Amino acid sequence: SFFLHLNNLGILWSERGEIKTAQTYLESAEALYNQYMKENGNPPLDPNEHFMAEEETLADQERSKRFEKAYTHTLYYLAQVYQHLEMIEKAAQYCHTTLKRQLEYSGYYPVEWALNAATLSQYYLTKQCFMESRHCLAAANVIFSQAGQVPSAEDNETEQDQQDLRQRKAEIARCWIKYCLTLLQSARKSLEDNIGELDPDRQSELKAQRKKEEDEKEKGRKKAVLFGTSDLCDSILATEEKVSCICPLDFQEAREVFLVGQNYVHEAKEFFQFDGYVTDHIEIVQDHSALFKVLAFFEEDYERRCKMHKRRIDMLEPMYVDLNPQFYLLISRQLQFELADTYYEMMDLKVAIGNRLEELDSHTIKKINSLAQLAVKYYELFLDSLRNPDKIFPEKLEDDVLRPAMVAKFHIARLYGKLITSDGKKQLENMQSSLEYYTFLVDYCEKHPEAVQAIETELELSKEMVGLLPTRMERLKAKLSPF
Repeated sequence: SFFLHLNNLGILWSERGEIKTAQTYLESAEALYNQYMKENGNPPLDPNEHFMAEEETLADQERSKRFEKAYTHTLYYLAQVYQHLEMIEKAAQYCHTTLKRQLEYSGYYPVEWALNAATLSQYYLTKQCFMESRHCLAAANVIFSQAGQVPSAEDNETEQDQQDLRQRKAEIARCWIKYCLTLLQSARKSLEDNIGELDPDRQSELKAQRKKEEDEKEKGRKKAVLFGTSDLCDSILATEEKVSCICPLDFQEAREVFLVGQNYVHEAKEFFQFDGYVTDHIEIVQDHSALFKVLAFFEEDYERRCKMHKRRIDMLEPMYVDLNPQFYLLISRQLQFELADTYYEMMDLKVAIGNRLEELDSHTIKKINSLAQLAVKYYELFLDSLRNPDKIFPEKLEDDVLRPAMVAKFHIARLYGKLITSDGKKQLENMQSSLEYYTFLVDYCEKHPEAVQAIETELELSKEMVGLLPTRMERLKAKLSPF
């Protein structure tokens, strides 16, 4: 009963927000439980039993159940305490144990359990533990599906309850989207060369290595993290098998992960619609766009890659148009930048496609120019959003927008250099614009040397161009007016 006393005090203090005090009581309760189980091996009398007649006392099994349930509470609150104290790893460990025990002693509400498991999966993602993350998500799906079947006490579920269930299901779907996206991005990171393209040597190396590791690894790690009894395990396993937990190494494998992610995008969007859930809806579509972006990395064919980026434009542009930047400045900026980047990427791909042709046809030239102009348009919109009400560009940029602003300036400079025209005067104007943007970067970094580390590569190239462009312009001028 002293254990329960410590436990209750711990819970009380934690609910009052006295986290440190709660930690002391709960950790003492935990130590007491461990000591008791080591020495006695079976649970103590339930406090109520002291007041019961001999024949009413609890059966060992019931007594054990109550004692274990109280200890699960200890762990549950300790997980929250560690979360508050930002001891994230410890919090995750306790959360995992709590979830495991709740299943063992069947003391849980399916919806709450599933959400906690899905949340825990996101912690494992930050640690690149894809197997554990997937296990949590699969378990969340399986346990959540019990929620529909368990009749509630009154069994007259209101419309509100139904709505809540739909929302929770959509939230779990969003955790799955992040899983697929992070797995693909992690794969891209391990496969890309220094210019962000897929490195085929690295690819064959990783494939060979995977073959060797595969057999040993699964067996060892599986035991540590499994949730639930054998029946549950089977359903969870079946859910897990629908998506890989090892980094995809080619387009086919990447596409499988992409498709799972895309299915969850559709599921999440069904609940989080643009009307009523603007921010959530846009975040989900941004994730969808990111899924396409990372899938394009695995695609070798430039034309098909271009089409994937076009899909991103088609999903982002209509949302941007419908958004009021006054109320959603931050999201509006994110969309401007992503749209600009996507058009920029497409322009680069079209240039690469054009370079393979004997000579550029007018259709390709038109395409390159129009993509470049659209990219410039969105970068300019983004830069304009940084101006003050008097339309003045800031002397010194805030840290959070420094790099994007500089990248935007740098990309615009490059884009003016990519525009194709046979009109000499127009060519000169484009070079002049290009030079102005490169110069902005160089001047800014001279005034604010602390900005240099955010944009080292861009700065190097800008300095080079500031050195080269004036001579090129002189040569072109001479060509245009020979006399």
